[in-house]
Amino acid sequence: MSKKNSIIDMLTFGFALFAMFFGAGNLIFPPYLGVLSGSSWFITFLGFTVTAVGLALVALMAVTCYECDIMKFFSPIGKKPALVLSFMVIMCVGPLLVIPRTGATAYEMGIKPILGFHNTYTITAVAIIFFMLTYFLTVRPSKVVDIIGKFLTPFLILALVVIIVKGIISPLGAPAETAKINSVLGKGLIDGYQTMDCFVSLAVGSVLLLTLKNKGYSEPKQQIKMLFKSGLIACTTLGLIYGGLTYLGATVSAKYGLDVEQSQIIVNVTQNLLGNAGKVALGLASFLACLTTSIGLTSASGEYLVNITKGKIKYSTFILCICLFGTVTAIIGVSGIVKIGAPILAVVYPPTIILIILAFFKDKIKNDLIFKLPAFTAVTISFIQVLYEQLGILKFITILPLSSIGFNWIIPSFVAFVIALFIKKK
Repeated sequence: MSKKNSIIDMLTFGFALFAMFFGAGNLIFPPYLGVLSGSSWFITFLGFTVTAVGLALVALMAVTCYECDIMKFFSPIGKKPALVLSFMVIMCVGPLLVIPRTGATAYEMGIKPILGFHNTYTITAVAIIFFMLTYFLTVRPSKVVDIIGKFLTPFLILALVVIIVKGIISPLGAPAETAKINSVLGKGLIDGYQTMDCFVSLAVGSVLLLTLKNKGYSEPKQQIKMLFKSGLIACTTLGLIYGGLTYLGATVSAKYGLDVEQSQIIVNVTQNLLGNAGKVALGLASFLACLTTSIGLTSASGEYLVNITKGKIKYSTFILCICLFGTVTAIIGVSGIVKIGAPILAVVYPPTIILIILAFFKDKIKNDLIFKLPAFTAVTISFIQVLYEQLGILKFITILPLSSIGFNWIIPSFVAFVIALFIKKK
């Protein structure tokens, strides 16, 4: 493998990974955070970057400890729990939530502003076209990374850079001096979760690894090195884009209140900066962001489902079913999809984060309870928290430390980890 080819491959993989990360929520959340935080936008941006970017890179390296196999990643907690958690993660970033959300957002932010009107026929037509493109660009899994990294992502980044640079050179206003929320750092941390990029890292590892092998990277050390460098490129690009989008939101923070519609902020900012041409540029960027994410996650979901069914159902069949389901579900709209997914994410995220951290020490951990006890504790605390938020019961959960910023599972899980260290394996 020549040095020149490895550099090209590294850039291709880095841009492909960026595009898989940068989907619907990634374009919406940062400008809204800028509006909420005003002059404190940089602190909010840092919090958002930690959970949306940093955690995604750590998760990518964690899954390489298990040969990029998501089932092996969850296996230390037991076969059945591993199947349940891995399935829920794939469903979250795949057919159930993110893939339909990409189709809905491609319409709401990419096509609807350009058309200037909305009805059931237009969203149905766009959903059909969107998922037809996803199907034809995904049906050959070994080509997914090349298609995204070499062709689609450069257009996406260019459109975003034009919007951000214009907003920096000619800002629409000064950031509001006072933030509209109490904890700007906490809000950034929590919203960083909502991008689900941590789950994306776990899901797309198998697709990236397959492409690496097809390009001649057969040694595990080569693969890990390439994935790490590609991950750095993707996450650095993500961080720069997030910073620019958060700042754009801050420049109009004096004009909007807490009740502003999140998706409309970046649409309005872009139109004010670049007029109708800007609206078209944003439409293109939004559509490409959603399409590239849909392609990557559809491919990853297909690979996972083939694996757990032991190849009894073809990859192309799963891809077709995912695209058909995405077409129907996308018509519900972004808000409806997000509402369905929030409680699921709240339960699945904490144990996944614990396993990501422990993955780097897996060779030194001889007792599976060190994986199991903290993970099950995190699931239990998170499930009780969801019951409280949805039904108003079990209010005692709010007295736990860090409840105000959504991390009340950390201390109990750490205590469980310490207890597990002192339990001898039978």
